[in-house]
Amino acid sequence: MKKVIILGSTNVDTILNVQRFPQPGETMAMNSMAVAGGGKGANQAIAAVRSGAETTFISKVGHEGAANFMLDTFKEDGMNIDHVTTSETAGTGQAYIMVDENGQNSILIYGGANQDITNEDIQAAKGSIKAADRIVAQFEVPIPSVIEAFKIARENDVQTILNPAPAIKNIPDDLLSVTDMIVPNETESEIITGIKVTDEASMEASAKEFFKMGVKAVIITVGDRGSFYATSEQSGFVNAFKVKAADTTAAGDTFIGALSSKLELDYSNLEEAMTYANKASSLAVQIKGAQNSIPYAKDILAD
Repeated sequence: MKKVIILGSTNVDTILNVQRFPQPGETMAMNSMAVAGGGKGANQAIAAVRSGAETTFISKVGHEGAANFMLDTFKEDGMNIDHVTTSETAGTGQAYIMVDENGQNSILIYGGANQDITNEDIQAAKGSIKAADRIVAQFEVPIPSVIEAFKIARENDVQTILNPAPAIKNIPDDLLSVTDMIVPNETESEIITGIKVTDEASMEASAKEFFKMGVKAVIITVGDRGSFYATSEQSGFVNAFKVKAADTTAAGDTFIGALSSKLELDYSNLEEAMTYANKASSLAVQIKGAQNSIPYAKDILAD
């Protein structure tokens, strides 16, 4: 069983189901609305724990009822939430997600308490980070806190995986220097490297740019096509499972959380772990919503 730390955001998602996305200035009716748990960090932590990883979550929430709703969800899945703390100044993060009839989404984020995570919070979790196999983080929390956590990890031979989302063009060198693996989607990869991802050759070129930045391994996810991988020793492509998507929300987070639960630290089972993660994502996109759609290991391993 892998010991996984997830450092990241906790959001409450308001999901707006629409026939199509509105044009600028247009007013239109929704098909339906729902409220559910979300946030890239929380999604990835739930995906990891549901795939059998011993998962500790580092996050921050507000004082309101939304926070209790999220904490109850984490407890139900058996996640360690000793380092999910409460902000004294901000509410729990919020996300507003529009999903069209083809399952594509557009998302607006209010950071809230997620932006209150500090280096002091990371230091409080130092013992847990030191005891882990790997730590995963994204950019929905302050980058200085991610750097602090990854430095602790690197000093203690704990593998670091960065999901650079939402993407920023210039990732600080201090962070890249302590990142073992980076996992962007094709859009995020293009923003960071400047190389448009269109085929396997452009993915290879993108990976070389990431290697120049100092990371040791790269996975680029490309939606319903699958995912590309590259290390100093190997590269290749793992095809996605073909399904009809109802909602792509949390597909990438499901992939990363599931991957973190199965990947060996020496990448010896990289293709196998990616196939498992691709299947997890294929199950998630067939159900509307974020955390409620994230599958359990028994479902992913079923024929």
